[in-house]
Amino acid sequence: MTTILAYTSPAIGHLFPMMPLLLELGARGHDVHVRTLGAHVDAVQAAGLSAAPIDPAIGRIVHPDWEAKNPVQGLKLAVRTFSDRARLDGPDLERALAEVRPDVVIVDTNSWGAQLAAQAWGGPWATFSPYTPPISSRGTPPFGPGLAPMAGPLGRLRDAIARPVVIGAAERILRPMVNPLRAERGLTPIRTGDEFYRQAPLVLVTTSEPFEYPHPDWGDQIRMIGALAWEPPAETPAWLDEIEGPMVLVTTSSEYQADEALVRAAVEGLAGEPYTVVATMPAGVSDVGPLPSNVRVVDFVPHGRVLDRAVAAVTHGGMGATQKALSRGVPVCVVPFGRDQLEVAARVVHAGAGTRLAPKKLTASSLRDKVREAMTFKAGADRVAAGYRAAGGAAAGASAVEELLGRVSAKA
Repeated sequence: MTTILAYTSPAIGHLFPMMPLLLELGARGHDVHVRTLGAHVDAVQAAGLSAAPIDPAIGRIVHPDWEAKNPVQGLKLAVRTFSDRARLDGPDLERALAEVRPDVVIVDTNSWGAQLAAQAWGGPWATFSPYTPPISSRGTPPFGPGLAPMAGPLGRLRDAIARPVVIGAAERILRPMVNPLRAERGLTPIRTGDEFYRQAPLVLVTTSEPFEYPHPDWGDQIRMIGALAWEPPAETPAWLDEIEGPMVLVTTSSEYQADEALVRAAVEGLAGEPYTVVATMPAGVSDVGPLPSNVRVVDFVPHGRVLDRAVAAVTHGGMGATQKALSRGVPVCVVPFGRDQLEVAARVVHAGAGTRLAPKKLTASSLRDKVREAMTFKAGADRVAAGYRAAGGAAAGASAVEELLGRVSAKA
């Protein structure tokens, strides 16, 4: 029996997309061990996998990206946060390696120290990325600002000018923070972000065309396997069963991001519309004012139960929530607040699967108009859903992990 150790960063938005892959590996007879947020260990165990908590100190290092004034500053804050966590999650994975003694390791893309520990360990390992990694590709704009692809000489010139401004700024912070950690483990220094995100022999990415841009030069190392969605079993709230007619789901980040303005705009702007609005605020329900009769705000409800009846979804641009809607053919209106969300919003528009609204232009009326417009993109959302299915999902990811094991065994 092959033993697999999976390690996640402190975010349910990274654990939940990984779960279908891990469950598929378990169903194939592999012994799967998970290290994740302590609050979700019971849910992972209830799903049939072995699980234990990561060091709780890792989660106490908060990602303060709501302080960013622009995409470049947002990238810098992300680099600092993940680098600070790396000094904890690296040793944390090393302890798990000693306890589990796995045959293969799968590491969350945001657990930077754990990736270094896996690389130094020397066995087969893979990176799991629940969002598009910022790896350069011919014909694709630099990751971060949410620029749309632009063909021809003008597009190549724009990207050549923008790439060192956007990516170069993050790399200048990345190198002095990561390379000392690499040196401690006897690893050679990295020079570019591409080198860092290509460390693993296998990179699993939970997206696919036509939502994702074409990446003909990424090679076989990087596998796009489509959107993966999982929710822990939960009873459907009685109030949800009592709702008649169509719904619109409004989501905010599971890690606080100062995106409660989105719910406030939805409460006011979507009042009286011919559907019920269900807004979730997993980082904590804030006071968003009096609620109209067609609006309900909760900290949590299984998104899938709402999306099965949704005519549109309003998201903060998180990859998980956005792709969860699109995988059901539900068009989206994206209001991106930071992180990778500008890139997610750009891909929604590029794929013809919904609309994008800048937070600076977010008002009750502008959101209402964009939601109405998003509902006209049902055909594009269906195309995206078909692309996800064609990518193979958890089965394709599990086969890639087994292929990795096979390559290593063949060399032995």
